Amino acid sequence: MSENTSPAGNGSIPDEPDVVTYERRGAVAVVTLNRPDYRNAQNSVMTYALDAAFERAVEDPDVKVIVLAGNGKHFSAGHDLGTPGRDHHVKYQNKAALWWDHVDRPGGDQRFAREMEVYLGMCRRWREIPKPTIAMVHGACIAGGLMLAWVCDLIIASDDAFFSDPVVRMGIPGVEYFAHPWVMGPRAAKEFLYTGDRFDAAQAKEWGMVNRVVPRAELESETMALAEKISAMPQFGLALTKKAVNQSEDLMGMRAGMDSVFGLHHFAHAHNAEVGTDSLGGLNAKSMKAQATTAADTNDGKA
Repeated sequence: MSENTSPAGNGSIPDEPDVVTYERRGAVAVVTLNRPDYRNAQNSVMTYALDAAFERAVEDPDVKVIVLAGNGKHFSAGHDLGTPGRDHHVKYQNKAALWWDHVDRPGGDQRFAREMEVYLGMCRRWREIPKPTIAMVHGACIAGGLMLAWVCDLIIASDDAFFSDPVVRMGIPGVEYFAHPWVMGPRAAKEFLYTGDRFDAAQAKEWGMVNRVVPRAELESETMALAEKISAMPQFGLALTKKAVNQSEDLMGMRAGMDSVFGLHHFAHAHNAEVGTDSLGGLNAKSMKAQATTAADTNDGKA
C-alpha cells in the first residue's frame, strides 16, 4: 500500500510514484520515506504524502503506534535543494497554515508563506499526532531530516546514523522547526549549530537527542519490538500522556521559542537575498555536502 499526492494547481515536476509508503503490521503503522535515489530529500510532494499517511494511521482505530522510516541508505538528507523533483514553485492545498498560497508572491512573502506551511506548520501538526510515533533513523539525518525525526516522540538510531544541521553555513540560525535547545539542551545545541559538523549516534544519545542506539542489522527488530510493547498500553491513555508531555514542553517555551526563531530564520533569508545572489547564501545541496564532508573529516572521528 502507498500514499502519494499530486499538485493542486500550476507548476509541474517529474512523476515519482510512491514517495511515501504505508504498511500495517498488526497495531503498528510503518510510514516510509521513499526517495532513496535522492537520499529521501523532502520536497512538497513527499510532505503532503507523509501527511496523508499520518492521517490514515490516526484515523485507523487499530493502529496504536506509528513508525517513521527511510528507504535506502539514509533516513533523510533534508529539504530538497536541487533534485529533478524540487517543487518549491508548485501550488498545493494548504493543510497546516491558514494563509495565502506562496505561488506568485514576491520575495520574503513567498518564502514565509511556503515555509510556514510545509516546514514549521507541518512539523507542528505532526508533533501533535495523538498516537505515539517512533523515528527509525539510519545513515544521514541532516537539516530537514532532523525535523522529521524530532517531531516523533522517540528516536531509535542505528550505529551508522549521523546528524547535522549545517544551515548556519548559509548564515541562517538553524532549520525552521527550531527544536534544538529542547531536544539536546542549550550548550549541545550551540555546538551542534556553531560547528555545522556531523555527530554520530553515540554523541546524539549522550546529548539526549535519541533514546537508543542499536546495531544497524537490529534497527528494525528493536524498533518494532518497542512499538509493539507500547501498543499494549491503552490508546486514550497514550494520547493523553503524549499531550501532557508536549504541553509541558510548550510551557517551557518551545512553541514561543520556535515562533521567535522562525522570524530570525526569515530575516536571514532576506539578508542573504539583499546582499548576495539568493536567499540561501549562494549554497546548494552539492556545496553543502562538500563542506559537511570536510568538517566531518576534521571532527576527531565524529561522523
